[in-house]
Amino acid sequence: MDYSEHSAQDCRLIILKALTKENDTRLNETIISHVLTTFGHTKTRDYIRTQLRKLEDLGAIKLVEAGSVLVAELKQPGLDHVERRSFLEGVLKPSIGT
Repeated sequence: MDYSEHSAQDCRLIILKALTKENDTRLNETIISHVLTTFGHTKTRDYIRTQLRKLEDLGAIKLVEAGSVLVAELKQPGLDHVERRSFLEGVLKPSIGT
């Protein structure tokens, strides 16, 4: 796996973990951008939208448009990945105990 793919898989995991920490398991793309920046991934809106669409394709999240902003909502396969019950291809595996 090359660096850009490793970075994308890490971003997808960070997004899923962030969603699990929300009471309603939802975040908009603006907040997701701030979360990724906190973890050293300063990315464009287009890049973040691409990662969100990939997660949606994997069945990990549901995307809803709120005006011009995408809102991501965690689905069971995304939670199962974060909690290490099953794994999604294209998302970095979470460390044990995180």
